[in-house]
Amino acid sequence: MGSAGSSPLVRLGLPAQPRPGWLGVAALGLAVGALGAVAWRRGWPRRRRRLQQVGTVAQLWIYPVKSCKGVPVSTAECTAMGLRSGHLRDRFWLVIKEDGHMVTARQEPRLVLVSITYENNHLMLRAPGVDQLVLPSKLPSSNPLHDCRVFGLDIKGRDCGDEAAQWFTNFLKTEAFRLVQFEMSMKGRTSRKLIPTAVQNYQVAYPDYSPILILSEASLADLNTRMEKKVKMEYFRPNIVVTGCDAFEEVPTSRRH
Repeated sequence: MGSAGSSPLVRLGLPAQPRPGWLGVAALGLAVGALGAVAWRRGWPRRRRRLQQVGTVAQLWIYPVKSCKGVPVSTAECTAMGLRSGHLRDRFWLVIKEDGHMVTARQEPRLVLVSITYENNHLMLRAPGVDQLVLPSKLPSSNPLHDCRVFGLDIKGRDCGDEAAQWFTNFLKTEAFRLVQFEMSMKGRTSRKLIPTAVQNYQVAYPDYSPILILSEASLADLNTRMEKKVKMEYFRPNIVVTGCDAFEEVPTSRRH
């Protein structure tokens, strides 16, 4: 590239023109100046962002089965699809009808009576009037897949087996039900298909809308000043309960009324 034989003028049969000496000096000066600027910027101390405490995490909750009771955890990882503690994921299990439509406490209020504990990678489900149900957190790949319908959107779910299906059917006593589990290889629902004006286009498994729900104790206290009958924190099923902040600080400014 730098030889005279490769010059475009030579290839055209014209004599190559020597570069003026000042051009090389100027190029060298620019290179030295650029390196000096980089060195100066690297040597300049970076301005650190000052972190400001806006609250304290008081509680962490994971709700494995949609509409059933939550599991308190001491630590959790915030993932793009919700809280995770080991193999325990938030709202990755769902009760469905035989046609695949979701079943929540809106249709079957008794689901809120199902309590869950988690030990040795197994979920233990308990409910009044039925024996304990033990479920592995990871299902065999041979279990069939179901086409499910959650708030009008299609999503897959792997069947948790006949024992789990019969357990929920016996407990709810209204019709036949099945239990399915979401897997990370499946495609989640996107929040903008539910709410087109959503700022963030979250991908979720079986939650209503967003992967994580935050609620502050101050917001609940403020709400209860307006209620004839006080409500409890668990009514809202938050994943993260925050203390030490003002009421509704967890709500984006654009959504406050």
